[in-house]
Amino acid sequence: MILGIISDTHIPKVGQKLPTEVLNYLQNVDKIIHAGDLVSLSVLEELERVAPVVAVCGNMDFPEVRERLPQKDVLNLGGIRVGVTHGSGAPWGIEKRVLRLFHNVDVVIFGHTHKALVERRGGVLLLNPGSPNDTRFHPSRSLIRLEIYPGRVEPELVEIG
Repeated sequence: MILGIISDTHIPKVGQKLPTEVLNYLQNVDKIIHAGDLVSLSVLEELERVAPVVAVCGNMDFPEVRERLPQKDVLNLGGIRVGVTHGSGAPWGIEKRVLRLFHNVDVVIFGHTHKALVERRGGVLLLNPGSPNDTRFHPSRSLIRLEIYPGRVEPELVEIG
C-alpha cells in the first residue's frame, strides 16, 4: 500500500487550490492522509477526486472542517497502526506531545510546524510532511510517500518544485 501524506495546505489562505505538481504526484497513491490545517473543505473535495482520503482537523481549519473531521484518528493499514493528528502549541517539544496522544502505534503522522520530519523515537516512526505549498518555516515545499509492507514501512520525504 502506498500513502501520500500531506498537511498544512492552508487553502484559500496561500492559494485557491493545491499545486498541480502535488495533485499529479498523488495520482499514484492508494490513500491520502491529510494531517490538518486544510482550512477549507474544498481541499478535502479536491483530494477525494484523486484517492480515498483520511484527514484530521487542525487549529486553523474553518468551523465546517472542524465539525466534519476528528482531532485525531488511529488507522490499521496492512497490520501497521498509524496515529494521525495535527499537533498544537509551540514547535519545540511537539514530537513528545503528539507521541503522548497515542498508545501502541507504529507510526505517528502530524503537521502544524510546516517543517518536514522523518524520525524514529522509541520505536515509533514520526512523520511530518511539512507543507506542499508553503515555505515560511521550511526551505522547500514537501510531502511524504509512505510504503507499507507486512510488518514494515518505508518513508520517503518528497520535496516539491
